[in-house]
This record gives sequence, C-alpha cells and structure tokens, in this order.
Amino acid sequence: MSADRATSFGAEAANYEAGRPEYPFDAVAWMLERMPADSRRIVDVGAGTGKLTRVLSHAPGAEVVAVDPDPAMLAALRQNVPGVPTFQGTAEQMPLPDASIDAAVLGQTWHWVEPITASAELGRVVRSGGVLGLIWNIRDESTAWVRRLTDVMHSSPAENMVNGPESEGPRIAAPFGEVETQRWEWNRPMTRTQLHQMALSRSYLITAPADERAEITRQMDALFDELGLDGESTIDLPYVTHAFRAVRG
Repeated sequence: MSADRATSFGAEAANYEAGRPEYPFDAVAWMLERMPADSRRIVDVGAGTGKLTRVLSHAPGAEVVAVDPDPAMLAALRQNVPGVPTFQGTAEQMPLPDASIDAAVLGQTWHWVEPITASAELGRVVRSGGVLGLIWNIRDESTAWVRRLTDVMHSSPAENMVNGPESEGPRIAAPFGEVETQRWEWNRPMTRTQLHQMALSRSYLITAPADERAEITRQMDALFDELGLDGESTIDLPYVTHAFRAVRG
C-alpha cells in the first residue's frame, strides 16, 4: 500500500470535509459502550478533518484528543472542532503516555496501518479494560448507479478491507481481545458538487495524474447527466456503516 496515498489527504482537506459523510451517532455509541463506567478519555487516531472527533466531542463528559500524521488535516480539524487538543502522530507511533486513554477510535483509517504494530502501540496507550473502536462509512454498492460510480472512481483500500468479496474484516491483535462488529444502513442526500468533492477527497484521485483525474470527472458527469442530477437537486447515496470493537486485556 502506497505511503503517498496514506498521507495524501491534506492536499484536499476542504473537499474531504465537504464530501465525506458524518458517522451515525448510534454506531459511535456502540463502539464505546464496552468502556469502563468511569471512562472519559478518548483519542481519535487518524482524525483527519474531525468527522469522528465532532461526534465524540458531543458525548457528555468526554475528554477527546485528536492524532493525525498530516498537519494540514489537523489545521482543518482545529477549525471544525475548536478546543480539541491535536497531536501529530500515527497508530504505530502515538504521542501519548502509557495507559493514558480509555478508548482509541479510528474512522476510515485502519486499512492504512500495520495492524500488529498498531495494536501493540494502541494497547500501550489504552488502559486495561479500555476499548479499541474501528469504523468505516462504505457506499452501498447493491444499488446499480453506486456500483457504476465506484467503477469510475476505483475502489479504495477501505472498501476492499471491509466490504470486499473475500474480506474477513480488519485484523486486531494483542493486547486486544475478541472483535465484535455491527452495521448500520442509511442514506445521505448529495448534490452533484458534493459527489465530485467526495471523489476528489479519495487517495486514488489525489495521487492520480491530471489527465486521469479529468477523465474520471468526465465519466462522473456523464453518469450524473443520466441520473438527471443537476443544480442543487440531490440524490440519496446509500451507505453502510461498519463498526468494530475490542477490549484491551
């Protein structure tokens, strides 16, 4: 997997914030419900522009910090979720002390990490009994036009890990225990502009040559013309949110 793709998102932080969906509150709450009763310290790892951080910060009494390798994404996060402390780092190299966190969560991120190293490092910062939560919003390709859209944009590492034909889900290792999983189906109304912003926030397009980006945009426009999507009209983009959780031993 390309390190350039994994760290490319800061170049398109504005499109990432506008084009990517929020996380359903119920799914985030489910990830965290195995935390010990006195828990409040949560780290959002690979936090990006703060999509997941925003939901976490609304939890009563939560003390949330955000970690991301990209300074441009952290700058966007500080604007989007003011007051949340931010640190530069990765799941494999956390800038936090031992046993200082009650839960570590990663949104759209685990497919970029080395799972054995990341599990061990997150196990270092999460206290015994704490939780590791992973979550992805994946487009529901049981809908024909969504399959066509993915064919144009190309599938992502996230989609292949969580929803691929031979996917066994994310690998979580010691010191975390058994992995539990749930899924939620929902729709996000999107305009033509938002769909283009979503595409432009994907690592494949960010790192693609200019002529390939232009061809993908052209093919997307042809699909949207077919669907009659223009101006401020919207179309429901179906999503499946996949969440996973494991308790630290």
